[in-house]
Amino acid sequence: MRMRAALMAVALVVPLAGCGLQPMYAGGASSSLAQGLAAVDVPAIPGRDGWLVRNALQERLGVAGETTPQYRLDVRLDDSLEALGVLNDDTISRERRILRARYQLVDLATGEILLDATSGSDAGIDVVSSEYATIAAEQRALENLAEDVAERMTRRIALALRENGRGQGSE
Repeated sequence: MRMRAALMAVALVVPLAGCGLQPMYAGGASSSLAQGLAAVDVPAIPGRDGWLVRNALQERLGVAGETTPQYRLDVRLDDSLEALGVLNDDTISRERRILRARYQLVDLATGEILLDATSGSDAGIDVVSSEYATIAAEQRALENLAEDVAERMTRRIALALRENGRGQGSE
C-alpha cells in the first residue's frame, strides 16, 4: 500500500518538472531578482498613508541590502473612508476604508516606464459608541491596508523585473 502511494506521488510530480514553473525568489537575498528589487528607490509619499506604504515597501524591497538605485517607484495614493451601514437614527454603524495606489516603475538610466499599475485593498470597520475605539480601528485598518497594498505592489514589481529580464541572471 505504501509503495502504491509513493508511486502515485512520483507520477504526480513528474509532469510538474517540465511545466516551466520556477520559484521567483530562488537564491534568496543574493538572487538577481532580490538585487533588482533592492535597486528600487521609493521617494517620499505624502501623508500618513504614504509614510506607512513607503516603509512597508522599503522593508519588502530592501531584503538584499543597500544597492545603487536603478529604478524609481512613483506612487500616488487615494485613501477614503465611506459609510456602509446607517441605522434608523442616521448614525453610522459600519465603515469601509479603501486604500488605492497608482504606481509606475521607472528605469533611471533610460527613463522608460517598466510598469504602470494600480493596486488596492479595503477593510470593514465597526463603528462603536466609543469614539476612541472607532478612531483606533480606522488607524489599524490603514496600517493593515498599507501592508497589503505594499505586498501586492512588490509582487507586481518582481514580476515586471523578471519579465523584462532585469530580475534574472546567472543563478
